[in-house]
Amino acid sequence: MNPSQLNSKHYDAVVIGAGFAGLYMLHRLRLLGLRSHLFEAGDGVGGTWYWNCYPGARCDVDSMQYSYSWSPELQKEWQWTERYPAQAEILRYINHVADRFELRRDITLSTRVTAGQWQAEQERWLVRTEQGQEVSAQFLITATGCLSESRLPDIEGLDRFKGQVYHTGRWPKAPVDFSGLRVGVMGTGSSGIQVIPQLAKQAKQLYVFQRTPNFSVPAWNGPIDPNHQKDWLDNYPKYRAMARNTRSAIMYDYGKQSALDMSEQERAEEMERRWQKGGTNFAHSFNDTFTNRQSNELLSEFVRGKIRKMVNDPTVAEDLLPRDHAIGTKRICVDTGYYPTYNLPHVKLVNLRQTPIERFDEGAAIVNGQRHELDAMVFATGFDAVTGALERLNIVGEHGKTFKQLWKAGPTSYLGLMTVGFPNLFTITGPGSPSILTNVIVSIEQHVEWIANCLTFMQKHSHTRIDAQQIAQDRWVKHVQEVASGTLFVTANSWYMGANIPGKPRVFLPYIGGFSTYAAMCEDVVQKGYEGFDFSRKSQALSP
Repeated sequence: MNPSQLNSKHYDAVVIGAGFAGLYMLHRLRLLGLRSHLFEAGDGVGGTWYWNCYPGARCDVDSMQYSYSWSPELQKEWQWTERYPAQAEILRYINHVADRFELRRDITLSTRVTAGQWQAEQERWLVRTEQGQEVSAQFLITATGCLSESRLPDIEGLDRFKGQVYHTGRWPKAPVDFSGLRVGVMGTGSSGIQVIPQLAKQAKQLYVFQRTPNFSVPAWNGPIDPNHQKDWLDNYPKYRAMARNTRSAIMYDYGKQSALDMSEQERAEEMERRWQKGGTNFAHSFNDTFTNRQSNELLSEFVRGKIRKMVNDPTVAEDLLPRDHAIGTKRICVDTGYYPTYNLPHVKLVNLRQTPIERFDEGAAIVNGQRHELDAMVFATGFDAVTGALERLNIVGEHGKTFKQLWKAGPTSYLGLMTVGFPNLFTITGPGSPSILTNVIVSIEQHVEWIANCLTFMQKHSHTRIDAQQIAQDRWVKHVQEVASGTLFVTANSWYMGANIPGKPRVFLPYIGGFSTYAAMCEDVVQKGYEGFDFSRKSQALSP
């Protein structure tokens, strides 16, 4: 659809974002017979897998689990090629879904939503785009993602640097050739740990400017086992149900014992077995990894020992050892050849904990008075997670305030689905929901289906407006923080806590109580007549 045709359009629902969440939401809205439209800032669908196309970008969830479950036909017909799917393969899958279900006709690409305004008299949302279009909708649904608002660090002189500058979260669509270049990279979280070995293959000189060392475990990625794939294809309903009955919505091998209840040999064998298997399942070696400091430290020290063996230079190895957080309390990383990369003669680790970058000039990063000459700088410095994209939308609720204004002390929501003062506005995987602590596609499906069922309920009862109740929201916000406080997660300066964004309030952003627990609570709310929500109607009801 030509964007110019959208002026003065009126919809039942508008969706923002064309990733996994937005596409499924659009599909479900269609099934309800609602006149719906989706706006996407990028010039293609895919969400995080559209933007994060840097070299080495790959999912850390098993490919057979990182896919939609709502269409049995789709599950049967798609064939994955690797244990952990690469960005390009995931993007092909998402585009296949958009085409197969003919979703594109209700999507406008290259159109960023810049504002939303609740119109009290009409009880509708007025939505504005960067191009100046205005559309209205009875329901506004954000599918903007938890890791979509990328950020650059505030370093003096960066605007003067004349070399190439990239952020992994906004990578160019055309391939970038770093051959023969002096390249710097900052950030050693998931994106950095994936991109650094790839940059080292091309760059003449690679400087890794490390602020915080992170824990990473091997992926041992490779072609997917045909027998494994066939087993999943034959038993998808059973496996999907099993995954949804776990705290991560992933079929992990969850540890059943505390590290402290095992002998030293038993612990060593269990950790080694999981290390050789690879993947984030390693973090679940013990049943108290995230709550018991002693158990966590045993797991942490095991990984530190592996790092010491993989990195030849003891000084470099020491700088790579994470000591400021318990393993798993920052997102644990999965890598292919990350630590051995530091054994290459043209790769240099610069420890910014000892000597931070003072400034950039036209051609170098200056650290402790020393110039590191650069032709290109890659930032893998992450995102304003969970709330950043929602705050950027500049949506003004019925009391004249935006999310950013309301959330100065931390985000408030009921179930991560709605916020008081924003009628008829749903947030898929919003703050206070399991989202990024799970297989996010499962969390997305659960939210989309809850919203769709809620809209069905509203159709049936001729309701035109839904609001979250203040008392329910207050209780939920308190519960989210209380559950988090019983874990080691709150001890880390992580993006889970908003600690990577200067000035952002330090509160735990997702819900850590577990997916299966959360989903049951959401269902219980429904069974109690949508407890915690208020419904009302105008003369013009939403038509079934």
